[in-house]
Amino acid sequence: MSWLERTELLVQKEGIEKLKKANILVVGLGGVGSYAAEFIARAGVQKITLVDGDVFDETNKNRQLPALDSTIGKSKAQVLASRLKDINKDIELVVLEEFLSPERAYEIVSKEFDYVLDCIDSITPKVNLIVAARRKKVKIISSMGAGGKLDVTKIKVADIGKTKNCTMARILRKRLKERKVNKGVKAVFSEEIQISKSLKITDGTNFKKSYYGTISYMPAAFGLQAAAYVINYILKK
Repeated sequence: MSWLERTELLVQKEGIEKLKKANILVVGLGGVGSYAAEFIARAGVQKITLVDGDVFDETNKNRQLPALDSTIGKSKAQVLASRLKDINKDIELVVLEEFLSPERAYEIVSKEFDYVLDCIDSITPKVNLIVAARRKKVKIISSMGAGGKLDVTKIKVADIGKTKNCTMARILRKRLKERKVNKGVKAVFSEEIQISKSLKITDGTNFKKSYYGTISYMPAAFGLQAAAYVINYILKK
């Protein structure tokens, strides 16, 4: 009996074959990316490249799938990789423990990927990854801000040009426009108005000037939407 028996019942043998052959790039393995990567692996995708240069800390435990007392200080990419191998021993993983510079974004994104999932939570690396994908004509879905929000029913997937009530999306659209990217980027976003009193200003390290408070399920729901979109795309291909 295969561990994918239930999946095969739903998507049939052809669906399983399409998923097995798919090659997915997931960049950013925090609250959104850790769940997205796991959902994709559990669907039976055999080839995944994981990119994140960060390690787990105490504050990740409220929303990141592999964040536990036992993983604090460990590489997010390595911890998630061993978890995915524990789900599917045959999975082929490429693990890149790095933060994405503009040059590297352009190097990493290539035609071999069926889809890129941008789960980065800082604007500059996000812009670099999206621009690289658009220039190379590789499909990309980008997660907008899951912070400062509580209502999971307001999450949508649409072209980035149609996003609303999201600070990150607004800034990103402006930055992408400067780089001549106006459309062709799918975005996961929430139409809920951000809870303004949940904003914290920081010293700007790692391209981050501020962040919103988060709840356990919201980044997971964003990751779920991104993964579901990509899986359905592969099945329909």
